[in-house]
Amino acid sequence: MKGSSVEKVVWKAWKAMELPEGYRAEIVEGVIEVSSNGGFAHAQVANRLWDALADFLRDSEYGAWSVTDVIHRRTAWTPDVLVAPRDGKPGAAKGGLGLKASAVRMVVEVVSPGKRDQERDRFGKRRDYARAGIPVYVLVDDYDGQGAVTLFTMPQPDRADWEDIHRVPYGTDVTIPEGPAKGFVIGEAITGPKRGS
Repeated sequence: MKGSSVEKVVWKAWKAMELPEGYRAEIVEGVIEVSSNGGFAHAQVANRLWDALADFLRDSEYGAWSVTDVIHRRTAWTPDVLVAPRDGKPGAAKGGLGLKASAVRMVVEVVSPGKRDQERDRFGKRRDYARAGIPVYVLVDDYDGQGAVTLFTMPQPDRADWEDIHRVPYGTDVTIPEGPAKGFVIGEAITGPKRGS
């Protein structure tokens, strides 16, 4: 089967999936991945981040979104939090499947404890988000040392990588350098303190 034929089959299978509540299916680097929405610690960080980001963007034409699929060609992701136009209609993907990646200004993933979950967020989604040209990717990773936040900017779609990567341990503030969330700070109020401290 040709590559594009496989992509079509994967895309059709993803669109037809019906999962139990609490699970999500994504297409990451051409493979359907099913995962849980995460445990309490994961949800706590994602909710703190969403609340703070929604407040930061309150008077902006952009808003904080969650539980929304992002579509790029025949790839689909469900980031924990993203920034896109508050009125999502101009950025809506065909068939109402979610938002087009071109409308998304920032994505945030909070890493879950499983090895496969960690690999997906650290590597697969990192490459896919760069391929899609999403301007900012934030990775909140409780399992990187004693916890770390990595900020990826300046995507290089042709290389599936990022020109600027800035990683800091929990306890150090990270400031979003560009886009609608420029100036937004991710610190201990969102991540909590370093593990073990």
